[in-house]
Amino acid sequence: MAATPEKPTTAAPRRKASRHRGEGQWAVGHFTPLNGNEQFKKDDDGLNVRTRIETIYSKRGFDSIDPNDLRGRMRWWGLYTQRRQGIDGGKTAVLEPEELDDEYFMLRVRIDGGRLTTEQLRVIGEISQEFARGTADLTDRQNVQYHWIRIEDVPEIWERLEAVGLSTTEACGDTPRVILGSPVAGVAENEIIDGTPAIDEISRRFIGSPEFSNLPRKFKTAISGSPQLDVAHEINDIAFVGVNHPEHGPGFDLWVGGGLSTNPKLGVRLGAWVPLDEVPDVWSGVIGIFRDYGYRRLRTRARLKFLVADWGPEKFRQILQDEYLKRELLDGPAPEQPAGTWRDHLGVHKQQDGRFYVGFAPRVGRVDGATLTKIADVAAAHGSGRLRTTAEQKMIVLDVEEAQVESLVAGLEALDLRVTPSPFRRGTMACTGIEFCKLAIVETKVRGATLIDELERRIPQFDQPITININGCPNACARIQVADIGLKGQLVLDDEGNQVEGFQVHLGGALGLEAGFGRKVRGLKVTSAELPDYVERVLTRFQEERADDERFATWVARASEEALK
Repeated sequence: MAATPEKPTTAAPRRKASRHRGEGQWAVGHFTPLNGNEQFKKDDDGLNVRTRIETIYSKRGFDSIDPNDLRGRMRWWGLYTQRRQGIDGGKTAVLEPEELDDEYFMLRVRIDGGRLTTEQLRVIGEISQEFARGTADLTDRQNVQYHWIRIEDVPEIWERLEAVGLSTTEACGDTPRVILGSPVAGVAENEIIDGTPAIDEISRRFIGSPEFSNLPRKFKTAISGSPQLDVAHEINDIAFVGVNHPEHGPGFDLWVGGGLSTNPKLGVRLGAWVPLDEVPDVWSGVIGIFRDYGYRRLRTRARLKFLVADWGPEKFRQILQDEYLKRELLDGPAPEQPAGTWRDHLGVHKQQDGRFYVGFAPRVGRVDGATLTKIADVAAAHGSGRLRTTAEQKMIVLDVEEAQVESLVAGLEALDLRVTPSPFRRGTMACTGIEFCKLAIVETKVRGATLIDELERRIPQFDQPITININGCPNACARIQVADIGLKGQLVLDDEGNQVEGFQVHLGGALGLEAGFGRKVRGLKVTSAELPDYVERVLTRFQEERADDERFATWVARASEEALK
């Protein structure tokens, strides 16, 4: 009997064979741009946009700007478009970039090591008043940020800044950003080593150079020889932390791979001791690894912290030594426990030379051009003409004679700049927020200033160190995960079911040698209107329940969820 023919079947469609493109790492041959950002960087180095700004855009106006320059390369010169006014937080992730863009810019002034002269500060203040509607915020990376900048005014602003030795070069973009430095480098009595020469040499050799002007993402650096660990080394891509080697003396312990945002990671020690004169070469090696091996396929995985997490510190150190330095690094000790509770250098402190430095606090980094020029005048009348910004949105006047301290303090206090602030003013930071930032969901600066006033009024007896960090979105520019009380802006429902501005709360984060991320309590969100009530409540419970000398973060770790709500 003849066999019954089989019913024909339809073959599954063949998948087109394609070569795996990996993570976009140049060092393993993946040079094809895998996203729009990588494409525009390949098309033209971001540093080249300055010529177009000076010769075309500043003369023809905002509408003449190429989109890849507007939302890409102009960041290489410190320029971001700011948020169009009147757009609420619910539209942040919904609207297209061109719908969020205003025809004005944020401009970031790069201040490596936080070092300023009174002449420079006066120019910063004058630019603010003339071109930025008086805006000028101190950031937690020692910079100053303007808003309301017109493209037509940018060349003149650059000319004025550069005439006094300042710049906006690589203040933003996929570049080596500002180098954090101890704000009391070279003057503090208890300093282990002064990292200033290394900051200067890195700036001279590498900032503005095409060698490192196309990185997978931004690259953040911190260098400090202060025993107070005052530059948040744990959350930078690379950090050099002052230590004393038992055989070789003062130098730096090398850390890599820190960063926050939506995937926070603390930096790791490589176990290597670096002498001062070798810091620039080691820095060049680490950033070279990032340039060559960094992940360029997905922007969300393009920071150095992801490469470090995948490789581990041992492999990272080995590749640094074998492929980039061509020599072994010396093993070295870890930093000691930070000196003191606060790391911000506020108050009056004696210098190595017998003079004094005086640190003071504005509210959440918010100042203005007129205030900055007045600070310059007060500092010039009482010091040597040197000031510093800090990584905590504060400022310091250096080189004050003992006989001038009282008068300087009075002059600063008259400007509402507190030398001995409450713990709330001292410990509260805020990012730019929805007022100007296109990524933000909620308001932050005014909210932070109001919170300070409310807490000072409600619990004036509170005297424990406390950090309250307020962020307008999940990106953690204000370090919410490592604050005692970290507030991540989002839209929440109030008691009547209305969608309003509010915050997810992180509790008990910390920096220092006991660094860790804050605890998220299940269901704990507060509206902006409820924020003073909530913070007062949790701090009052802390005061009632804390053991002797117990820090807030330690109490949070053992407290019940009910006590934290």
